[in-house]
Amino acid sequence: MTVPAPLRSRWAALGVLSATMLMTILDGSIVTVAMPALQDDLGFTPAGLSWTMNAYLIPLGGLLLLAGRLGDLIGRRTLFLAGNALFTAASVLAGAATTSSLLIAARFLQGVGSALASAVVLGILVTLFTDARERTKAIGVFSFTGAAGASIGQVLGGVLTDALSWHWIFFINLPIGVATILLALPALPRDRGLGLAAGADLAGALLVTAGLMLGIYTIVKVESHGWISAHTLGLGAVSLALLAGFVARQARAATPLMPLRILRSRNVAGAYAVQLLTLSAMFAFQVVVALYMQKVLGYDALGTGLAMLPAAVLIGAVSLLASARLSNRFGERAVLMAGLVLLIGAMAWLTTVPVDADYVTDLLPVFVLIAGGGLVLPSLTGLGMSSARPDDAGLASGLFTTVQQVGMALGVAVLTTLAASRTETLRLDGRDAATALTGGYHLAFGVSAGLLVAALAVSALVLRRPPAAPPADAAAEPSTTTVKA
Repeated sequence: MTVPAPLRSRWAALGVLSATMLMTILDGSIVTVAMPALQDDLGFTPAGLSWTMNAYLIPLGGLLLLAGRLGDLIGRRTLFLAGNALFTAASVLAGAATTSSLLIAARFLQGVGSALASAVVLGILVTLFTDARERTKAIGVFSFTGAAGASIGQVLGGVLTDALSWHWIFFINLPIGVATILLALPALPRDRGLGLAAGADLAGALLVTAGLMLGIYTIVKVESHGWISAHTLGLGAVSLALLAGFVARQARAATPLMPLRILRSRNVAGAYAVQLLTLSAMFAFQVVVALYMQKVLGYDALGTGLAMLPAAVLIGAVSLLASARLSNRFGERAVLMAGLVLLIGAMAWLTTVPVDADYVTDLLPVFVLIAGGGLVLPSLTGLGMSSARPDDAGLASGLFTTVQQVGMALGVAVLTTLAASRTETLRLDGRDAATALTGGYHLAFGVSAGLLVAALAVSALVLRRPPAAPPADAAAEPSTTTVKA
């Protein structure tokens, strides 16, 4: 019998896990604000500048599934510490970079380290918090840090770049990373992995890693090549073929890297589909609304981050203070659907914003409705990890986070491309720049609303309601009725 860790130790471990996720998400957004300074200082070409983001996102999205399974095989604590150490060292290398090539190499290593650490975070969390109510509260805290990371990154990136230099957007990870590792050593429970023989599917590992990395690369390069170019269609087809080969191999491998039983749960598979749709809409929303505020309304980078801060605060407050209570009372499915309705309202509102929008009357209501994300994110996490077993919790964590990363990359590629195409059409029709840009962003927000409506439909049709609770006196006498799940 495994004796659960003391409550105080479990919450200390949650703090370490949340700090790592905060650092990972923060690093994905903090660089966007400093891009002009990076280009001026290191001589990036316009095309080369995008690799400061791509070099991080490609290994992060491509290695998560493999890293999650490795955590089950060699120990999740071991992989978590190794990933944090690599990420911290790579951050120092990035901060000290004097050439564009060195910075891109350091960003790639950051992505690898981030994948190793973040892939097993949810796996550790669900094995620490086995009680349903405690787990729901822990997921709420975890989701709070994730919501805070994106907005903090935008604000902190602007402050550090303006007050010090772009180097410090990377150096800031050194004290955070070292502190996280030192606190993790006593806080995280030691776990013995299953051993590589339990899932040493080398061919499967090569197929899924190559397929995911190639797929992420294809998506992030859509803006340069277009959706129907030979580059996009050709590489996309190869990526899908590699992933199909991986699935086929897992069905017959003696020691599969990803046992397909993990997808048999209707709620888990449904949660992955809802997450793909929701993250495609919401991450693209962050990018597109920031472009709207800067290119149409004239906000600077720091002003944009501060203007969007209410959304992060409200998402964090709802996920931290309300989501667990509501999920325990009404079930994660109902809470998820309520949150999606609020997000649909926010996207629909944005399709009407004018070229001279007032922050208080036109934008602030949107950021209030975005608080629905504080209901959606914890509910999706709970549903997506609901069938994870102790021996494959790392795999479930890696798969859940992989779907998240793919959704984010796909959403940004699709919606920014649609917005740019619509803007160009309006410009050719004689509209002024601000009106054309606003029209392009309206289309992106409308498509986001459509994706969220699809997510709501999947939630209603695929996800199952929780079993009905027995009456209070059910234990006193046998029941002659059958309760359907």
